[in-house]
Amino acid sequence: MATRGKSTTRLKPKRRAAPSSPPKQLVLLLGTRKGAFFLHGDAGRKQWRIEGPHFLGCVIHHLVLDPRDGRTLLMASRTGHLGPTVFRSTDWGKTWKEATTPPAFAKAHEGQEGEAVDHVFWLTPGHASQPGVWYAGTSPQGLFRSDDGGVTWTGVKGFNEHAMRAKWIGGMGAGTPDGPKMHSILIDPRDPNHMYIGMSGGGSFESTDAGGDWKPMNKGVAADFLPEKDPEYGHDPHQMQLHPLRPDRLYQQNHCGIYRLDRPSDTWERIGRNMPKKVGDIGFAICLHPRDPDTVWVFPMDGTTVWPRTSPDGKPSVYRTTNGGKTWKRQDKGLPASQAWFTVKRQAFVLDQEDPVGLYFGTTSGEVWASRDEGASWRSIAAHLPHVYSVSVAERGR
Repeated sequence: MATRGKSTTRLKPKRRAAPSSPPKQLVLLLGTRKGAFFLHGDAGRKQWRIEGPHFLGCVIHHLVLDPRDGRTLLMASRTGHLGPTVFRSTDWGKTWKEATTPPAFAKAHEGQEGEAVDHVFWLTPGHASQPGVWYAGTSPQGLFRSDDGGVTWTGVKGFNEHAMRAKWIGGMGAGTPDGPKMHSILIDPRDPNHMYIGMSGGGSFESTDAGGDWKPMNKGVAADFLPEKDPEYGHDPHQMQLHPLRPDRLYQQNHCGIYRLDRPSDTWERIGRNMPKKVGDIGFAICLHPRDPDTVWVFPMDGTTVWPRTSPDGKPSVYRTTNGGKTWKRQDKGLPASQAWFTVKRQAFVLDQEDPVGLYFGTTSGEVWASRDEGASWRSIAAHLPHVYSVSVAERGR
């Protein structure tokens, strides 16, 4: 302490460096027809190291990291001897444990025909306010919930036992060529009770009471494969997403086009009409820019005649809109110019949260492509893998 009448020199304390959080590493989680793989990226997203396979020979439909704890991985798997199930890891794949109670339909009453889960297809972490909650979609179309981080699963009765479910899904056995799907389980970030689901087939549906009841939301969506014009349900959405910064805006890539919905409207607008006619607006996947609700990417496929499910004319390309679908721009720099007959499944086109945004897609021919400049240019970062079913982006502290 300074004394009155005397001059003192106060030394400035040394500034302590602020504690810094550990740097994050991007990891791409790949589900394939023959197992799961991890692609570890460097800080610049230039170099990628492949790890795996995990569960070689098993069909992995979806592999997702819980963003709420940053360590729990859930994997939707179909194994040869165990059948459809979910595996869980809390140490980044070093060890895995199967769910003690995997998703399964309730046992049928005597005299009634029962259902069996063929495969678990989709995994969605629950609302940020509900740690441990997960949702799963199955084939045939069923909705399941876990409250303990994926260890045990129970059916969401409000959907699985809904009086209209059989009509919504078209009866047992109806659906896509590789089996009907429950997918695109979306949770409104403002309200954990507000949910959306997509079904192939069946359509898009909404619940405002945590799955207790559901209503169709398919107005404006074409269903060219059905005899009825403008049906209430029976459609085939391939993937649906809501924008996290504008949750009242939804997009979907449908069997019959690309659509946008701005709530409170209940009628979808076919923004795919603005795609080049030669390319069309058919595909599986759709990606939304994390910070701009007007910027969207799609990966078109050939949906003509017998539905070859390949890149149109063997010339793969991503298309991007920056104005909510009014116009689209082709982004194919670095992609094969011809004789590339792959496509991208609905869970296999994703993006990261970086600036500029990184985009990643896995193909039916076993390649993974990446762009560090929001689609302006592309390069292959993995090849010769099995048929890729899903890609998801995770962050891991070093």
